[in-house]
Amino acid sequence: MDLKDIQNLIKFVAKSGATEVKLEMDDVKITIKTTVEKDGEPTAYVQHIPVQTAMPPQMGTVAPTATETTSTPTSSEDNSKYITIKSPIIGTFYRKPAPDKPTFVEVGATVAKGDVLCVIEAMKLFNEIESEFSGKIVKVLVDDATPVEFDQPLFLIDPS
Repeated sequence: MDLKDIQNLIKFVAKSGATEVKLEMDDVKITIKTTVEKDGEPTAYVQHIPVQTAMPPQMGTVAPTATETTSTPTSSEDNSKYITIKSPIIGTFYRKPAPDKPTFVEVGATVAKGDVLCVIEAMKLFNEIESEFSGKIVKVLVDDATPVEFDQPLFLIDPS
């Protein structure tokens, strides 16, 4: 399924009046949720879940990221026990589902596998980013409402 097919599906779902559609194929799972904003315009939220998920790091080690390699050696050693949650897409990072709502997670919060950590807006679609691991949020690495790149570290999670 390519991007054009997904965009057409989103438009169809938004026009149909359905509030939620889940599509599961061999290599992709997509959930499309629609809401109607105050101006009457439907907004679609898409959650893309790759079927092949990354395996948890062995023995609690994490490959160093750009921010970890530029930090002091003691800080790198401290971060090695944490799991880094990275952005699966390019877009704008938001810690809240809406400006008047509370943040999804705070530093110190305990999360379970599948809990929503943030949303990333890409092409006017809000993609929920879920935790692939259970643990405790140690650090939020990105400021709210800032652009993020593919594979950019977003959160550090302590799996212990």
